[in-house]
Amino acid sequence: MSAGDKIENAAQDLGGKAKEAFGKATNDDSKVAEGKKDQAAADVKQAGENVKDAFKH
Repeated sequence: MSAGDKIENAAQDLGGKAKEAFGKATNDDSKVAEGKKDQAAADVKQAGENVKDAFKH
């Protein structure tokens, strides 16, 4: 996994956490859901990259 991919996944995860927190603070359920979706997508990408890394070594 390249450093760029790691940074991109981390940024997406942090963005999702920020959206979720903002949604909770403003009682906006759609923002909470959007934030959780972004976090889940980042987790899936990270898992895929980990599998690729495992087969490289």
